[in-house]
Amino acid sequence: MSGSDRTSRPYDLVLFGATGFVGALTARYLAEHAPRGLRWAVAGRDEPRLERLRESLPGGEGIGVLRADVGEPATLRTLTGHARVVATTVGPYMLHGEELVAACADSGTDYLDLTGEPEFVDLMYVRHDARARETGARLVHACGFDSVPHDLGVYFTVRQLPEGVPLTVDGYVTVDAAFSGGTLASALNQLARAGRMRAAARERARHEPRLPGRRVTAPLGVPRFAPEAGAWALPLPTIDPQVVRRSARALERYGPDFRYRHHAAVRHLPVALGGAAAVGAVAVAAQLPPVRRRLSDLLRPGDGPSPEKRAKSWFRVRFVGEGGGERVYTEVAGGDPGYDETAKMFAEAALCLAFDELPPTAGQVTTAEAMGDALTERLRTAGITFRVAARR
Repeated sequence: MSGSDRTSRPYDLVLFGATGFVGALTARYLAEHAPRGLRWAVAGRDEPRLERLRESLPGGEGIGVLRADVGEPATLRTLTGHARVVATTVGPYMLHGEELVAACADSGTDYLDLTGEPEFVDLMYVRHDARARETGARLVHACGFDSVPHDLGVYFTVRQLPEGVPLTVDGYVTVDAAFSGGTLASALNQLARAGRMRAAARERARHEPRLPGRRVTAPLGVPRFAPEAGAWALPLPTIDPQVVRRSARALERYGPDFRYRHHAAVRHLPVALGGAAAVGAVAVAAQLPPVRRRLSDLLRPGDGPSPEKRAKSWFRVRFVGEGGGERVYTEVAGGDPGYDETAKMFAEAALCLAFDELPPTAGQVTTAEAMGDALTERLRTAGITFRVAARR
């Protein structure tokens, strides 16, 4: 796909699923922060709702409206043919995401989503990475709190350490926030598909190229007290360490032997034990369809925390990196992680793909691999902290 073919398209960016909870927050962020001259549109299946959203946004008269439906693949093909970048909030992605990935891969359109579903990411690699490489499309998953602070935080930490030596990084996540119905639906769907998730990971491993002369690992680890974090460290089996591992595989700056571990940081042992027990109980319950449906009904997709709740929410990820006889402590921090900051990360990643000078990449890539320094600087400017806390 030539550069001239892409620039001749009517829109730089299309936001698909713009009337959902996170979609509407992202649309407002774009309307308030997008550069002058941005050609963009909101898209979804309900055109009247899209029109109402557009009318509520600053400068709404300059925003396009496109109808597209995941149940009508032809509309997705039309959508991707009109845009240089498509950013989608329509999940759970295992249920609703593949047709849009395929359309972007075929049309050479850059794609971003907010998925935290490892099975979806692995299957999209197996099925669409090769085609995206042919057309030049960049397929970037997990562009919200999953997994931008962790992926870019490790990238930022690695860049503070010596080159060409074995490196280790540990991440410690602390969050005070609520979550939406869409997040709950994705989590329950993922927990119910544990066997299929493992099968997708094995299939991906068969397709991934080997790393001659280098080793990259992201072991789950075990619960422990971490003096460097001043907290109990509970292994987090989320998509984040998998994304970090893929960035490390792609970028030689991570050194010849790289290891990352991902944890929740909990100061009090009873809280840590209670949290682990609750997660285990939900995981077991998610295997039973009637119970899973009852849990889903507690918070419907499209629902989310109030502005007042989000204003009090925050996140902090502390990293400890070691290598070449040096140790560095870094931190990534911000406000409400699941919604306000996710909308910010998502919008800035889409703008980064559309406008910034970036390394030449194609196929399924991570935020660190595709956007690294450029996206880190955008997020710093937007108010998310990336800092070196200490060196030893």
